Amino acid sequence: MELLKDIRYPEDLRKLTVDELPELCRELREVIVQELSVNPGHLASSLGAVELTVALHYVYNTPDDRIVWDVGHQAYGHKILTGRREKFCTNRKLGGLRPFPSPEESEYDSFMCGHASNSISAALGMAVANKDNHRKVVAVIGDGAMSGGLAFEGLNNVSSTDNDMLIILNDNNMSIDRAVGGMQEYLLSLNTNETYNALRFKVTRWLHKIGLMEDDRRRGLIRLTNALKSAISHQQNVFEGMDIRYFGPFKGHDVKELVRILRQLKDMKGPKLLHLHTQKGHGYAPAEKDVTVWHAPGKFDAETGERIIKDTSNTPPRFQDVFGETLLELARENPKIVGVTPAMPTGCSLNIMMKEMPERTFDVGIAEGHAVTFSGGMAKEGLLPFCNIYSAFAQRSYDNIIHDVAILKLNVVICLDRAGLVGEDGPTHHGAFDMAALRPIPNLTIASPMDEHELRRLMYTAQLPDMGPFVIRYPRGCGSLVDWHCPLEKVPVGKGRKLRDGNDVAVITIGPIGSTAAEAIDECSASRDDIVTNKSVAHYDLRFLKPLDEDMLHEIGRKFQKVITIEDGVRKGGMGSAVLEWMSDHGYQPTIHRLGLPDAFVEHGKVSELRAIVGIDKESIKKAILAEYGIKS
Repeated sequence: MELLKDIRYPEDLRKLTVDELPELCRELREVIVQELSVNPGHLASSLGAVELTVALHYVYNTPDDRIVWDVGHQAYGHKILTGRREKFCTNRKLGGLRPFPSPEESEYDSFMCGHASNSISAALGMAVANKDNHRKVVAVIGDGAMSGGLAFEGLNNVSSTDNDMLIILNDNNMSIDRAVGGMQEYLLSLNTNETYNALRFKVTRWLHKIGLMEDDRRRGLIRLTNALKSAISHQQNVFEGMDIRYFGPFKGHDVKELVRILRQLKDMKGPKLLHLHTQKGHGYAPAEKDVTVWHAPGKFDAETGERIIKDTSNTPPRFQDVFGETLLELARENPKIVGVTPAMPTGCSLNIMMKEMPERTFDVGIAEGHAVTFSGGMAKEGLLPFCNIYSAFAQRSYDNIIHDVAILKLNVVICLDRAGLVGEDGPTHHGAFDMAALRPIPNLTIASPMDEHELRRLMYTAQLPDMGPFVIRYPRGCGSLVDWHCPLEKVPVGKGRKLRDGNDVAVITIGPIGSTAAEAIDECSASRDDIVTNKSVAHYDLRFLKPLDEDMLHEIGRKFQKVITIEDGVRKGGMGSAVLEWMSDHGYQPTIHRLGLPDAFVEHGKVSELRAIVGIDKESIKKAILAEYGIKS
């Protein structure tokens, strides 16, 4: 690491010669591979953006100039070059570097970028705010983020707003899985003649120097060149059609050429888009061969490329895999069932059905709102869509759920994967808000299974006739049952389960956190403490957040003065709030202790660590129960 060892910040990088940059890229790529082999994270995307990262910090005066990253897992090289090399080993760990760029961590991180497609809009806002000074603003969008609707909203505004920003399209033909959709096909076919590009570069620079690329003249020349190129090539460029000057596509792994291009574009007036072709996983052979697996491969041997995979033969399956297998099972019996996902077929295991029934599965790209409305359209015409979206990403489809599904009572099954705390991806990815957000919406059924059997039965129930909009939420990771197969039976809608009888404290849970609560109750009941020996705890699995099981709640209200609610979601407005409201509305006055996520964004770390911090792990639940007995531990 002869060059990298002397670079702490981009100002050190700019002391190198252009000829030294390829070696720096090689060293930077090696550090990323070595570090992620022992501390897992998002590998392939960052490897593909190494040359672009180096070139950007070499040409632009960061942090005064703004680089706005889109899809933050491209930015590991950026972290290493901006004062975080020594701490990179703590990336995604509790108390360590954040999983994605954040202005709260570094002045070099211009904006939050945990979710896709926001860079153009944010960068345009910065460009407008800085139009009276000389600050440059660059948006870097890639990994399929151009398929998101917000990106096109931003482009539309860029074309009609006075700005000099540069948009870099880091086009690697991928998101997590292979990128899909008309825009991706368009980008694949968009090949501008290299001779034409070189000539236009020279002419543009010359016109800029002599003052003919200003305001109306510049726009007129852009329209003229667009028309000439369309006439010659018979190809219309969508970006230039919006008066955004287009350059490319260029190869994105020649760092010296990138420096040359960026220097030429840096001071050009008006909005510009630079289209780069890059390879996800570039420079590391295993990642180049299977980019989906190596998007986030877990631990691996950096020398051999062999992934270190745990033996899971005797462990419960992941909830997402139970979803995928069950959906295929249901689809074989019900020809109306179709599957929909916004760019997460592997992440949510819809790829299981996709492999056998490709004509009945739809990856719509990074477009959650469209995924819901598209599902609503299919449901209106008699199909039965299972629309699987990560809980945090479903926040972007809130209006679509209300306007295009709930009002019309359409039978769309919205499966919210990654509900609750997700771990190392942190606050942008925690599925914290879905219950509180969806609970007030009329016509929705909202359920959360405690285990794999319950998930299968809820999925079966949701696809029965006349069920209307049906939401099923479940967490990232494994459940609790190794033998997860079970008969598919209808679950009575709005009915929970009493899992354990008791006389002194009622514990109400929803979802898989109920298994943790059951363990805590068992350990409390096994205590030899004299006070505890004479007490007993009842455990109720609410199962449905909406409609609530009113018979169950009447039983609890009549019998118990002490109630504990436990949920893997925000306390404010969530399940505990629903119970509290119901008890008040019906004249019951138990003391209700609500356990759940706080009124704060929970940072990153292992799920077990985060549950302990927010007070919903087994030990915290035991303390809450013992506190109701008057025992402080």
